[in-house]
Amino acid sequence: MGKKMLFIFNPRSGKGSIKTRLMDILDIFVKGGYEVTVHPTQAYMDGFKIARKKAGEYDIVVASGGDGTLDEIVSGMLRVDCTTPVGYIPAGSTNDFANSLHISKNMLQAATDIVEGVPHAFDVGKFNQDYFVYIAAFGLFTDVSYETNQDLKNILGHAAYILEGTQRIFNIKSYKLQVISEEVNLEGEFIFGMVSNSTSVGGFKKLTGPDVMLDDGVFEVMFIRMPKTLLELNEIIASLVGGNDTKMIEAFKTSSLTVIGEEEIPWTLDGEYGGEHDRVEIRNLKHAVKIMLPVNDKVPLINNANEMENIEEKEQEEQKEQEITPQ
Repeated sequence: MGKKMLFIFNPRSGKGSIKTRLMDILDIFVKGGYEVTVHPTQAYMDGFKIARKKAGEYDIVVASGGDGTLDEIVSGMLRVDCTTPVGYIPAGSTNDFANSLHISKNMLQAATDIVEGVPHAFDVGKFNQDYFVYIAAFGLFTDVSYETNQDLKNILGHAAYILEGTQRIFNIKSYKLQVISEEVNLEGEFIFGMVSNSTSVGGFKKLTGPDVMLDDGVFEVMFIRMPKTLLELNEIIASLVGGNDTKMIEAFKTSSLTVIGEEEIPWTLDGEYGGEHDRVEIRNLKHAVKIMLPVNDKVPLINNANEMENIEEKEQEEQKEQEITPQ
């Protein structure tokens, strides 16, 4: 009996580009030995509902769309503790997470890599009772993704985010908050904050810092303080563009943190609206999801899932031997 695949795709992502490639993608999956069930998403959070309800019945769940589509499907699966591996065919405007994993921009190649690839386990974020695949953020520009009109996104692509973002720069909103983690305690006014597990955010690679690994159990965290002078604003820009040091930007790595605001703060999760919260608990769920990837030394992951399982089994065997061996 063939393997069963649930293929969920967003027909509107990335100018609807999947429509002209859908038959070829399905042909690759069928030739790869899969019996495929196809579900085009009908509305916001439809992918979440279908994944939560159906993912456990399949050998693999494949998502195609933007990072928001992948977020819906992974979140739906995690909500019911489903461990079915996922595949991803990026079709959005920015695709930060796909870029981090070096997933091919060519849809047919991405489909082939899913069929021929190996599973890698990566970290996912727990955000209060919700989840995010690669970023939770608030403040400057973070509402651009979900407020930018979908038709505008489809026509202009990545430029739509930049055009919408430039309209906000002269009206900066700040938030008084406290950040608590094992590594640091911060207080003050901040215009931006992000907790990420990605090598790029909004298409910009310098924001997340160096040495980013997607399965190391820690997030890359950045908080930008409210500039009081033009000099401080220039310091922030110089740091973001050129990597210069500045006390205006707090950056660190952590596996968990708490953010407490004096008011409710609107957050985004993987580019989609994540609600308004005056307190959030964020935790790294190490190796929570397996994704099919080609064998590629460029991918910022430590081990593939099969290797990790072998290592864990070996460690368990050694531990048993130590328990049995008389002292």
